[in-house]
Amino acid sequence: MRGIFSDLRGTLFASSDRILRQLTPAAGMVSVGLFFLGALQPFGAQPLLAGAADPPAIALKPDTMAAFDDYVKLTESRNAAELQQGTNLLWIDGLKDSERAEAYAAVKRGEVKMTRLETRENGQRIRCPGGMIHHWAGVAFIPGARLQDVLRVLQDYDHHSQYYAPDVEQSKIESRDGDHFRVFLRFRRHKVITVVLNTEHDVRYFRDSETREHSRSSAVHIAEVENPGKPNEREKPPGEDGGFLWRMETWWRLDERDGGVYVQSEVVSLTRDIPAGLGWLIGPFVTSIPKETLTFTLDATRKAVSSAGSTASAPK
Repeated sequence: MRGIFSDLRGTLFASSDRILRQLTPAAGMVSVGLFFLGALQPFGAQPLLAGAADPPAIALKPDTMAAFDDYVKLTESRNAAELQQGTNLLWIDGLKDSERAEAYAAVKRGEVKMTRLETRENGQRIRCPGGMIHHWAGVAFIPGARLQDVLRVLQDYDHHSQYYAPDVEQSKIESRDGDHFRVFLRFRRHKVITVVLNTEHDVRYFRDSETREHSRSSAVHIAEVENPGKPNEREKPPGEDGGFLWRMETWWRLDERDGGVYVQSEVVSLTRDIPAGLGWLIGPFVTSIPKETLTFTLDATRKAVSSAGSTASAPK
């Protein structure tokens, strides 16, 4: 029996080592080492995961960026048309009657309702060679809040590292001109491996009515950080990063009604692609990061606004 387990262990380690070498260039935001760790744990496979290499650098190609720009342009046009129309501002408003009622009940219970979106051009999918476009929208409800309560949290970028920890590690306002902000955010993303990103965002807020507001944010600088928090910390130059996050565009909508504020955030982001044939294994891991991050952001916003309201109303 011992000989059988010994042979099986050797076969598993040889296979996993070969597959990991194939997967390393496509690891993106995650490592599939956990997949093998679970299978090999009885045979002491921990060192295999610890020794997994980081994915090699990959450059953002012009045709990848051009495809993303087209996608964002069409998404921007759709957002502008919906805001001008002024009705059905939340994605759940487009659901069938029974589904819409259920979705509204869910957000009022404190849930975040998420959906994957896809912008098309003349009915055709927009190809993005060498990259992956991730497009999600989420809605949360903050009972008892007013529009200004939510804005105070969203625009308090100096404290976003508190409101949105641990996803946001550092935050500060670099400049402000009325409703126009330039902000710095350091993101920490963890999915088996940890990635730290320095980002700068250009954010503008627009008042639509006494009870409605929207904002538009573009990440104007994204850089992967090497050796974060150490004396030799540095930003990796373009073309020398892992392609974990190349671009990010965000649309927020705030709608005060029903005794609170509905908050919707829509995010379009760009990451490196997954080599053909391996999507069944690591695709779900890569695509989970945008959804999980947006869900966390909306939930953290609801909690921060509710906490601030409770503090303000507490007896002194």
